[in-house]
Amino acid sequence: MSLIGSDRIRAVVGLGATGLSCVRFLASQNIDFFVVDSRDNPPGLEQAKALCPAERIFTGDLTVLEGLGVNELYVSPGIPLKTPTLVKLAEQGVAMRGDIDLFCDYVNAPFVAITGSNAKSTVTTLLAKLLQATGNNAVAGGNLGLPALDLLSAGVDFYVLELSSFQLETTPALKADLACLLNVSEDHMDRYKDLYEYQRVKQKVYRGCKAAVCNKQDILTAPLLAEGVPVRAFTTKSPDLKEFGILSDDDGAWLCRGVERLYHTSNIALKGSHNHANVLAALAMLELLGQDLLAPGVADVLGEFGGLPHRCETVRNHQGVTYINDSKGTNVGATLAALEGLGNGAQKNIHLIAGGDGKGADFTPLAKPVAELVCKTYLFGKDSHQLAQALLPDSEVAIFTSLDEVVSAVQGAVKAGDIVLFSPACASLDMYKNYEARGQHFIDLVRAL
Repeated sequence: MSLIGSDRIRAVVGLGATGLSCVRFLASQNIDFFVVDSRDNPPGLEQAKALCPAERIFTGDLTVLEGLGVNELYVSPGIPLKTPTLVKLAEQGVAMRGDIDLFCDYVNAPFVAITGSNAKSTVTTLLAKLLQATGNNAVAGGNLGLPALDLLSAGVDFYVLELSSFQLETTPALKADLACLLNVSEDHMDRYKDLYEYQRVKQKVYRGCKAAVCNKQDILTAPLLAEGVPVRAFTTKSPDLKEFGILSDDDGAWLCRGVERLYHTSNIALKGSHNHANVLAALAMLELLGQDLLAPGVADVLGEFGGLPHRCETVRNHQGVTYINDSKGTNVGATLAALEGLGNGAQKNIHLIAGGDGKGADFTPLAKPVAELVCKTYLFGKDSHQLAQALLPDSEVAIFTSLDEVVSAVQGAVKAGDIVLFSPACASLDMYKNYEARGQHFIDLVRAL
């Protein structure tokens, strides 16, 4: 633990949940700081005023930073480091830090850092539950739930942090006790130049880590680490000796560590091969953290934890049709995982609902699996026409102006045994406040059928 020096002139840049957590923490440590936000009335402004003198709070323009003599900034994840004022200050030697970098200065117990384009919330939550079930005081947060700085307290055995690529931009040396990169697929292409710039940021999760977990089926997750750092890989195929994977026999499919059968997939509440990969990642981390994989509590959690809201969540079975809400599928990789986890090429019984703001992503990777697994695709939202172009001519596609129209059309087309999968492959902000509001709208429409 290395505490902050007192010879710095600091500013929190950007409010909202993360920025406000920095304000609370710095104030609790009696450290002087400014608050600067480009918005006139940002969320959290009133709370910040209660913690920071009014004359040290500036809103409406980031350029005010240039006249404050700052040499250390705590930049909220939503503000790109490529913002011109930040670029100018960085060139002058001003340190660009974030809430996770600050967390690392003060954390006093082992912490796990989990990132990936998809499933990081599910795996973070599951690992925390497994650690709790094996007798530990484990807390989860970061990009999920409470901000990391709000988690810091005495008596914690493990911190389990979900980290976004935006947060990793400001963590030059994370030094996590255990780091995991679950998968990498195109996301936030409106912020990154290309997939490889995005991957390089995601790979920062491994910097200085003491142990690592990666996805054997995704080469972009492979860590470059010093010799001697323990690494475990997971796969939905047959595992090698120290890997976690799936083996099948006359009794069905098993989650395994090497050749050791751990849990039968029928006893796992999370369904689909994509979710089995998530469970295997959590088990690999649990092992590296020195816990008993066969403890009774582990089996209980795996049998009870069915996932998080809006992530391949079964809404209802209506007239033999299963309706699934995967509104958190905000990028192509998430929708691919859902299709591959739920699809059956022989039946081709999925009705896919997709669309929204594609964030500059390439939709063409969806073309083949949609053609093989999907009966019909129903599109709506800002980039529906671009998405349609990627799927045509090999798939049947229809475009609508609203989700209400889509659900009405789907109801008239489905038959018993079909799956209606709402996995947009796009962000929600073109039509909704967030993916939760979008998912709830779908749930309400389905429940009203």
